[in-house]
Parts: sequence; structure tokens; C-alpha cells
Amino acid sequence: MTADVTAGQGAEYADTASEAYRAALRVIESVEPRIAEATRKELDDQRNSLKLIASENYASPAVLLTMGTWFSDKYAEGTVGHRFYAACQNVDTVEALAAEHARELFGAPYAYAQPHSGIDANLVAYWAILATRIEAPGLAELGAKHINDLSEADWEGLRNKLGNQRLMGMSLDTGGHLTHGFRPNISGKMFHQRQYGTNPETGFIDYDAVAAQVREFKPLVLVAGYSAYPRRVNFAKMREIADEVGATFMVDMAHFAGLVAGKVFTGDEDPVPHAHVVTTTTHKSLRGPRGGLVLATEEYAPAVDKGCPMVLGGPLSHVMAAKAVALAEARRPEFRTYAQAVADNAQSLADGFVKRDAGLVTGGTDNHLVLLDVTSFGLTGRQAESALLDSGIVTNRNAIPADPNGAWYTSGIRFGTPALTTRGFGADDFDRVAELVVEVLQNTQPAAGPNGPSKAKYTMADGTADRVRAAAAELLDANPLYPGLTL
Repeated sequence: MTADVTAGQGAEYADTASEAYRAALRVIESVEPRIAEATRKELDDQRNSLKLIASENYASPAVLLTMGTWFSDKYAEGTVGHRFYAACQNVDTVEALAAEHARELFGAPYAYAQPHSGIDANLVAYWAILATRIEAPGLAELGAKHINDLSEADWEGLRNKLGNQRLMGMSLDTGGHLTHGFRPNISGKMFHQRQYGTNPETGFIDYDAVAAQVREFKPLVLVAGYSAYPRRVNFAKMREIADEVGATFMVDMAHFAGLVAGKVFTGDEDPVPHAHVVTTTTHKSLRGPRGGLVLATEEYAPAVDKGCPMVLGGPLSHVMAAKAVALAEARRPEFRTYAQAVADNAQSLADGFVKRDAGLVTGGTDNHLVLLDVTSFGLTGRQAESALLDSGIVTNRNAIPADPNGAWYTSGIRFGTPALTTRGFGADDFDRVAELVVEVLQNTQPAAGPNGPSKAKYTMADGTADRVRAAAAELLDANPLYPGLTL
């Protein structure tokens, strides 16, 4: 199955887009030609490599062009109709439209379009939960309307409460994200944190085990969502677990937001009806600009709306404009076709690996990503990632459950289908991709380091990289990126 490459910005717009980009590059070139050249080279590199990074995609020309406007010049701290700067009426229009499209697309009561990234969205969410659950009741108990009205002693007491709350999220090695309570991340320093994992035998979430951990730890915030878990999540069940201990249920759907928007995930697998707060990025499977969103129930909306100045500085108005365009694209019927193709292609990729005896975490996938255990090839994730890159296949190494090589070298490679699906790749193409990946890995072996086998260095059989690059080029030529766009 092929999908509309640019969500409605197809070949009929290629000449217009080409003219726009050529003009823009001439302007850039007049100031710093090296940046113009790097920009041209980046498009060329992306056109000529198999991009399988699960967190990357290709935004439409309309989305990309929207970011290069004079909205970039405008400060607009505050919210719609309530800014700390004058002359923000056009920014108000942009932000209101981005929020409107997000609400309608996801069926959320409230949407906040200002976060600059996924981590910003999560920080806004965490502090909004703390403000709603800890700060507001604390002020009421002290008979104060605002924290500035508190005495030094009362403020110190409230501040200590804010900094002594509990959070539980999925562990990094079983597929969670570093912002879900990983100690080196700010989320692990803000909260007293613990993490839940997956069943060591199956690799699947064990909801009974999660419930037992939650009952024992009693977190204020229970986080669901993942960056490298190749299965769907029952968010209705997770909400039940959160409710049992009075936890706020938060879902980070940054990776799979496109599958939610495209109605691939519905019912118990759609986080929006079940979570108090939902965060996401706007790129990845959603195919928009790099940025974040927060969706919330009415209970948490007032605190989320104070993301600036609580956590954020001035919003990036040009990126909010691009979010509005991308979200408008995602509301079109063809985006549902695209989202379903992303999931179908991930299944084809997983099947391609399985039939070639490549070991997959959980044995397969039912979302947009596949996690390959490369220890069966005698490699570390870093060695596999580098060998694949040399062969024109762009991936990223990733930890697997109980990874013996840690988070730097890893034992896994994560593959995602959103980007190549945008190019029009179908089931047969992804089976061929699996074949090429396995060919590279079978012909790669660790190289010796100064103290024995290296975890980073590798050797590849002569001719493998050239052979795989040539085969990949055939797939790429048949599914061109931004067809008709010339610089």
C-alpha cells in the first residue's frame, strides 16, 4: 500500500515548492553559502538513504515553508488574549488554530501548542500536575491565593512538598523514555521515582505486576508511553491501576501520536479518553515540525495553560504555525490511510526479520516500530548501527530489556516505518529492507580492540556495503522523496 507522500502537497505543487526553495537558498547563500550548501546536501543525503529511525519522518513542503517566516521574530509570552507583549494578535490566531486542530484531531477537551519539544511538553505536564495536586491544595490550606502571598516559612514547606512527590514510569531498557523518571534526566531528579518493566519471558507489559508495584509505591503520577516498546498498550487498564491509588495518569504518546490521529489506535488503545494529561511531539509519526503538544482534561487545563512562564520561555510562533498546518493535514482522510500503512509496514518488516531468523524483542510488533536483538549476529548495537549506516541504512542503536551492553553500546537496533511509508514504501519493499539489513549484519563481525574484541569497531565482508547500497538505491528510486522538487 502506498500513502499520499506529503498529506495533500503532491506533485501538482512541486514546481511552486521548487521555486520557493531555490529562492530561499539564494537568499541564504548570499549571507553564508556554506549553510546553503549543507541544506542542499542534507536533502540529497535523505533522498539517498533508507531512513528507518522510528522518531524521524518527512514533513510536507507546506509545513517546512511555514517555519521560515517573520513569526520567528515575534515575542509572545503568555497565552491567547493574555500576552506580556503588545501586537500579538496574529500569534493569537496561530496558536488558537494549532490548539483547535489538536483538540479536534485527538478529541481532547484542551490542547496547549507552545512546548518547543517533547521534553518541554513533559515538563509542562509534570509541573501542571504538581500545581494542581500539591500547590493549589497547599495554598488553600494556608488561606493564600498566590505563592507570593506566603511567608518564607510557609513557602519553604510548600516547596519541599512539591519536590518530594513520587512518579512511576516505564524503565528505559524495556522501552520507556528518559523523561519518564530516568535518574540522569531532570524527571528522575524532580521526583522520587521507580520504574516498571516488562515480563522477562515475553517482553510484554505485565499489568498485574505493574498494579502490584503501583499499590506498593503509591506514586502521585503514573506515566505510560514508550520510545522502544513494539506493542500496543491498554490505556484503560493503566487508568484503572492509577485510579486505585489516586495517581494522576499521564501518557506520553510522542512516538505513536500519528497512529492515534489516524485512528489505528482506538478504544482502550487510544490514550486520550483515559489519561488526565497526554503529551506528544509533533514530528515522528505525526509528520509535522519538531515541537510538542500537551492535551489535558479540564481539571488540569488551567495549570497547563501556565506553561509559560512556569516552564517555558517565549513560544516559537513560527513553529506553532507549522504545527497548525501539520495538524490540519492530519485531519484529512488520507492521513488515516497513511497511519494504517505505517502499522501494516511495521508488521511486514517484522515478518521479514522473523522469517530470516533475526531475533525480535517480543517476537514482533503491532505498532510502528521493530526492535531487533543483534546479539544473535555476535554484534553490539553500536557495531550494527555503524555497519548499516555504511551500507546506506540509517537506524539507531537501542537498549533491549536487561541489556548486557548498557545504554551506550546497547544490544539492539530500533527500526521505524513512518518515514519510508511517507515515501510510499509498501509491504514488499519492507520485506526487501529486512533482507538487506540481515545481509549486512550477517557479513559484519566485531573487530579487535586494544584489550580484546571492541564493542564499537567492526569489519564487513568485502563488497557488502556497495551491494546493499545499490539494492537500496533501487527501492529509493522507485519511491522518490519530495517528487518533482528540484533545487
